Order: sequence, then C-alpha cells, then structure tokens
Amino acid sequence: MTATTDDCKALARQIFANTLAGIDIPATLAAKLSRRDGLIQAGDSEVDLRKYREIVAVAMGKAAIALAEGVNAVLAPEFHVRGILAGPAKPPRELDGWKSFVAGHPVPNEESFRAGRAILDLLRACNSETLIFFLLSGGGSSLVELPLDENVSLDDFVKLNHALVTCGAPIEEVNAIRKHLSAVKGGRLAAAAPQAMKLTFGVTDVPEGQESALASGPTLPDPTTIADAQRIAQKYHLLDKLPASLRAKFDKHSLVETPKPGDPAFARAKFELLLGRRDLFHHAHVASEAAGFLTVCDNATDGWPVEKAAQHLLAQLDAISRSFDGKPVALIADGEVSSPVTGRGIGGRNSAFVLACVEKIAGRKITVLSVGTDGIDGNSPAAGAVADGTTLDRARRIGADPRDFYSRSDAFTFFDSLGDAIITGPTGNNLRDLRILLAG
Repeated sequence: MTATTDDCKALARQIFANTLAGIDIPATLAAKLSRRDGLIQAGDSEVDLRKYREIVAVAMGKAAIALAEGVNAVLAPEFHVRGILAGPAKPPRELDGWKSFVAGHPVPNEESFRAGRAILDLLRACNSETLIFFLLSGGGSSLVELPLDENVSLDDFVKLNHALVTCGAPIEEVNAIRKHLSAVKGGRLAAAAPQAMKLTFGVTDVPEGQESALASGPTLPDPTTIADAQRIAQKYHLLDKLPASLRAKFDKHSLVETPKPGDPAFARAKFELLLGRRDLFHHAHVASEAAGFLTVCDNATDGWPVEKAAQHLLAQLDAISRSFDGKPVALIADGEVSSPVTGRGIGGRNSAFVLACVEKIAGRKITVLSVGTDGIDGNSPAAGAVADGTTLDRARRIGADPRDFYSRSDAFTFFDSLGDAIITGPTGNNLRDLRILLAG
C-alpha cells in the first residue's frame, strides 16, 4: 500500500471511528446477558427474572445512557425496569421507567448529590424479592456523590475533589480517600440493599485487576482501609488543603470503615466486566488490519509520562516496521499517559501526546493519533489530535512553535489551527485512551 500523508491521517481517523462503532454497548449487553424467556446469564450462572417481585437499575457514568438503553432492550417487553440514570448529558429520548440526572464531571455538582440521594432511597426500599442491575462506567465517581456526613456541603466535596486530583496521587490512592468519606462509594451501594440480588456490569476505564476503582467501586468490597486513607492524607500533605468539615474526620479519627470481603452485603452480588481494555484492543486491531496495516498492540505505557511514552512507542513502531521489511504497519496502545498541566492553555493528555511526537516524526512517513474514547480530552472540546511527518513544517508556516504550545499546555489550540484536532463530542463510552501509530 502506498498512501500520502493526508491519506494516512484519514486512515487513522477511520480506524478510530471504526473502533468506536465496534464497541456497541447495547449489543454487548444483550450478548452477555443472553436472555432466554425469563433466564439471563450473569457470569457463570443463570438468574431467573420470574423469581423477583421487581427489577430496579442504577446506571452511572459516561456510558450510562447506552447501558440503560441496553438493559431496557434486553428485558422488554415482558419485564419492566424502574431505574435511576446519572450521566454527563440528558438522554436523547425519554427512557420509560427511568429518572435521569445530568450530573457533574469531573467535579460533582448538585445533581450529583441529588442522584446519590435518589439512588440510596431506591436501594433502601429493596428486599430479597428485588433484582438490582448496577450499570457502571467511567466518570461515575463524580456523577454520583453524597457525603456520609450530611453536614458536609457540596462546596466541601468540590474542594476535596480539587485537592485529590492535584496532589499527584495515583487513582487507587485518590479513591481510598473518596471511599471513606462518601455514602455511595467503596461497596456502600451494595450495603444499602443487603438482601437484594445484585448484578453489576462494568464498562471499565481502569486497569484489569483494579475494578474497585471503576466509579470508586460502589458495589464491590473495598480493599482499602481507614489506615490507608489516613496514611495517604499524610503522604500528600492533604489535611491542610481540606475544608474544616472533612479535615476534622482525619484529626478526630472519625472516618467510618467501608464494607470488606465477607460482608453479608456481597452474599447475593455478582460482578461482570462488560467491556474493557481487551475489547478496545480487539476492535482497534480489526479496524487497523482492515485498513491494510500489519498491526501490533502494546499496553506498556499506561501511566507513563508523555515524553517517555512517545519515545517508547515510536521506537516500537520503528522496530515493527523493520521486522516487516518496511510494509505498512500499525502500533495500537491504550491507557492514560501522565501530562502535568504547565500553563493555562486548552488541551489534554491525548493532544499533548501527539504534540510531543510532532518534532520526532518530522519528515517521516509516520502518523500519530491519540484520543479519549469518551470524546473528551482535558479541558478542550476535542477527543484528541492527529499528526504526521508534515505537521511541523505546516505549523512553522503559520508561526506555530510546538514547544511553545506544549509548555503552555495548549495542544488543542495548536492542532485546531492546523485542522488536526479530532472532535467527536461525547461518545457515550469510556474505554480508556487509544493511540494509533502508523508507518509506511
């Protein structure tokens, strides 16, 4: 295959689009549940819907709408769902039986608190004759929130969120703090309906083995402890940054422990991963091969700094290209790179990653695309960006210095001026970031 650089940028965009199209949440939910009459599949076991007096559901996160539509489609018309949906946008059409909340992300808002109260009220009315579907996706930690202490305000939780996301702690340590202050995290939603049958399905943007980090694990036993929360608060010097109402919980050692493995709340509870990293890789690999590229997947760079990740993946691309004698090759990577904010520009870690590659690929037949599968990249209106070997020259013609834009955390502005920002709008999904590198 011989392609121009513009062709390769278009192909990279198409691979991304086809990957998103392949990740069909309602279709995947229908396949996983596999309903036959009144029987549905829940992991390795079957659940008989006819045994329950009522079916309720809680959908939370960036994929909440698709998940709610999916479970409705699986159960209709014989079985009716009464549910609560908390997402970042209003459903495009009314969902029968569902109450919707347009909640806050990445910072909780008043609707996040209202959603939390409504969900707890719904769950506390459930009993052994209730079947509950929990439908979780990324972003649920802020979209559904409520403090354990009713005297703690929304403003206090907003300040808590800011302190946590700017302290430099990894997500598992951030969540250890959140879970011990929240009424809806760390297994507490499961505990709100201890006798009910609970089926949790997750669309995860967290690494495998860390499922309790998805939406801060509202239905899973919490592996962290009060001692962990206290230690993390000290480690990152958080206490002085917290509002008085929350700082007092640490000073007075009045944190309340979360439910642990063996708690009766989990006796009738199952968790099933609906979509995750492997699904993202699979659909991206299929789309890339269909576009004519010999394709390799690499997940080694999750959590790496932007520059280190860029150097590693470009070196990998070169090695793959050599091993296939210069034939068209693709390298697919996922996960989140670390991109500290160093200015007041517009952008996110995906456009920053591509910007870090611009000088490295200048003059070469290489194309780099990086996007958030949720359609959101930092504080920008884009999902990410795409660049190729001509990008540096094109930028210099309009007086744009990539290093200057990088130092100001203004990657979106750089690529938008070149027509290379990728704008999808919210996709209704959230399977981590996707990077596509093409050569040849």
